[in-house]
Amino acid sequence: MRLSVIIPALNEQDNIASLLAQLAPLQSKDCELIVVDGGSSDATLANAVGADKLLESKPGRAEQMNVGAAQASGDMLWFLHADSILEGDINCYADKLIASHCWGFFCIKLDGAHILFRLIERMINLRSSFTKVATGDQGLFVCRTLFDSVDGFQSIPLMEDVALSKSLKYLADANVIRTSKIITSSRRWQQRGILVTVLLMWSLRLQYFFGVSPARLAAKYR
Repeated sequence: MRLSVIIPALNEQDNIASLLAQLAPLQSKDCELIVVDGGSSDATLANAVGADKLLESKPGRAEQMNVGAAQASGDMLWFLHADSILEGDINCYADKLIASHCWGFFCIKLDGAHILFRLIERMINLRSSFTKVATGDQGLFVCRTLFDSVDGFQSIPLMEDVALSKSLKYLADANVIRTSKIITSSRRWQQRGILVTVLLMWSLRLQYFFGVSPARLAAKYR
């Protein structure tokens, strides 16, 4: 089963090269690395030279990931945020998601040192493990046939990862990988404040559940 790693990026010059360097060992195992830039104004494109395919699209993670998936040749698609950090042996990540033969996601760790980040990451992991609904920074992966059967990511400005998870979980059980975690940036909590960000994210998910449009939610998020 061939693996395609798809990384949407926008102004990620400080992160994209290090992520590609971590993923590089997979390239010798019939894995392709695809970066889809959404119109960066920094050196993201120049720093993404380690990618097998460097694509450009309109901004928006859903749009970028669908563009990457359309150009991918893999049987398994793995969507990673550009600021992700993979701890431990990269081959373990690939082996575990390929062995799932279906779809799933990883548990996360936040890179911030504040003790509240330990509580936040634990709550995120518990919630997603129970609901089988993941956020994009949890490294969603899905086999090509299942991804195509739900027509990929919905073209919405926010909650595209939640929408995909909800579509997939009614078709097949999710494989939640807990032993190899993805370290993700805590910058949004640090920029806005931990409590403010937690309340904002809970509010957005609740409003989405009750049918508020992703466009309105995206405006509130920004």
